Amino acid sequence: MSRTMVAGNWKMNTSPAEGARLIQEVMEKVGTPATRVVFGVPALQLMQAQELVAGHTNYAIAAQNMHQETSGAYTGEISAGMLSEVGIEYVILGHSERRDYAGEDDDLINLKIQRALEAGLRPIYCCGEKLDIREAGNQELVVGKQVEQALYSLDPEQIEKIVIAYEPVWAIGTGRTASKEQAQDMHAYIRRMIANQFGADVAQNLTILYGGSVKPNNAVELFSQPDVDGGLVGGASLDAENFAAIVNAIGG
Repeated sequence: MSRTMVAGNWKMNTSPAEGARLIQEVMEKVGTPATRVVFGVPALQLMQAQELVAGHTNYAIAAQNMHQETSGAYTGEISAGMLSEVGIEYVILGHSERRDYAGEDDDLINLKIQRALEAGLRPIYCCGEKLDIREAGNQELVVGKQVEQALYSLDPEQIEKIVIAYEPVWAIGTGRTASKEQAQDMHAYIRRMIANQFGADVAQNLTILYGGSVKPNNAVELFSQPDVDGGLVGGASLDAENFAAIVNAIGG
């Protein structure tokens, strides 16, 4: 099975009507994709989006977040079980914006990952370093700690359901992009970490995405790297033509 994927993270953008049009336009432009295509839509649109992709090969929907508890007095929150019951397949966890704005750390993210797996969801786990860390040459130390704290408590069968997205924080929404060499080096490092903890076979089948100002004009170069299996796309995923071009930049 191909380990490739292109996922869009819409963040807090699009009305339900706009979101429906965007999904339909992407599917019209791409047709049946050679890779897995995931739309990470706002919570209000999850059920609508799931209905739009149901029955279409290689398309799926992701929630952008979920709560770590299964139920309770958590006003405004959504549980993993709720997402699973309406057919959502993926959930984005550990995004740098959740870390910065909501104070989430990898212990909390680890708990969310466990709850997601228990409910049958597939987590897209985000990790990455800030600019000062990169400039100091400590990116592997920081990303390695994130991966260890969030994922090492899982077993190999659980890791097989995880997608990792490496997102250098200094490249998210800034227009800056890691070079193909920087992306490849970090992806290879993450894959080695997984191999050392869970075995070479698990690591070889693991999907590792690059996120950070992915655009049509750099997607082919990034996706051609041996350990870069696709992208978690932010701003460019809000434009059907751009996102379709990114999807078509990757082979199955």
